[in-house]
Amino acid sequence: MRKVVIDAPGGYERLRIEECAAPEVRPGTVRIDVEAIGVNYADCITRMGLYASANRLRGFPMTPGFEVAGRIAAVGEGVSGVAVGERVMALTLFDAYASEIVLPAQNVIAIPPDVDTVRAATLPTAFVTAWYALEELARPRAGDAVLVHSAAGGVGGALVRLARLAGCRVVAVVGAAHKVAVAREAGADAVVDKSTEPLWPAVDRAAPHGFRAVFDANGVATLMDSFRRVAPGGRLVVYGFHSMLPRRGGRPSRLALAWRYLRTPRFDPLRMTTSNRSVMAFNLSFMADHADVLRAGLEHLAALLAAGRLGESPVTTYPLEAVASAHADLESGSTVGKLALIP
Repeated sequence: MRKVVIDAPGGYERLRIEECAAPEVRPGTVRIDVEAIGVNYADCITRMGLYASANRLRGFPMTPGFEVAGRIAAVGEGVSGVAVGERVMALTLFDAYASEIVLPAQNVIAIPPDVDTVRAATLPTAFVTAWYALEELARPRAGDAVLVHSAAGGVGGALVRLARLAGCRVVAVVGAAHKVAVAREAGADAVVDKSTEPLWPAVDRAAPHGFRAVFDANGVATLMDSFRRVAPGGRLVVYGFHSMLPRRGGRPSRLALAWRYLRTPRFDPLRMTTSNRSVMAFNLSFMADHADVLRAGLEHLAALLAAGRLGESPVTTYPLEAVASAHADLESGSTVGKLALIP
C-alpha cells in the first residue's frame, strides 16, 4: 500500500509518499481499499505541527487525514453488518491519506447506491462536525436566525444545508464573489460577501435582532464581533481558528501566531450570565471516547443522503501525488466545497 507520511512539522515539502505493508485486520475492525480521501483544513494544521490532537494523540512521524471512502476488503472477527466488496465511507482518527486503512467497524457506514464514492469521501468529517455543532450544541428551532461563517467551505456548507433542513433562516458569510452562488445553492437565505462590502453592517441588516446561533471557525478575526450578534438565549459555537494561520507558503510565523493568540477574545462568564448568551466549542478529533455520538452523526448523514435531502456540493480532486497542491489550494482560501485525494 501507499500512504502519505509527515516526518516532522513544516511546509509542503514535509508531505512524502511511502510504500509499506498493508495493515492487518483485527477483531472488531474492517480493512478498506481506499478509493478517495477527503482533505480538511485540520490536515494542513496537522502538517504545520499546530493541531493539538495530532500532537497529543499521535506525534511524528504520522499520516494525516480524517475521512475516506472505498470498498471493504476484509472483515475482522466479530464484525457484522458490512460485507467484503461493499462501498463504505468512514470517519478516521488520522491515517486517512493511504490506499488502504483498517478502522473500527463502528466508524464505517454504507454509501447509499446513488451517491458517488468520491463525494462520499468528503462528507463524514464536515457533516458530522456540522451536525454536532448545530443539533447537539446550538439546537436552534425552526424559524430561528443563524449565522454561518465560511459558508462555501466543507463544514460551512454542511451547516447551511442542515440549518435549512431544520427550518432556520440562514445568513451565510463568504470571502469571495465566486463563493456567493455556492452558499445560495446550499440554501442560504442571505449571503454576505465580505470581499465586496463591510461584513458587520451587512450582517446587521440581514438580522437586526441578532442570531439564535452563530458558527465561527475564523478565530481572532471575527470571534468577538460574532458574539455581539448572538441574541439573548443564543449560542456562539466555535470549531476552528483559521484566521490565525497563513494563507500562503505553508509555514506559520511564530511571532504572528503569538500576536493573534494574545488578541483572541477571553469571554467573561459574568457577561454571558447577565446577557443570557453562551460560547460553546469543540474539536471532533478529541471525541473518540464518544463513539456513540459519532455513529449517530454518520447514521444521520446516511439517512439524509439516501433520501436525497443534502443536495450536491462541489468537489475538486487531486491525485495522491499532488497532496501538496491540495494543501496549498485549501490554505489559500480560494476553494469552494471540498477537496479529495485519489490514491
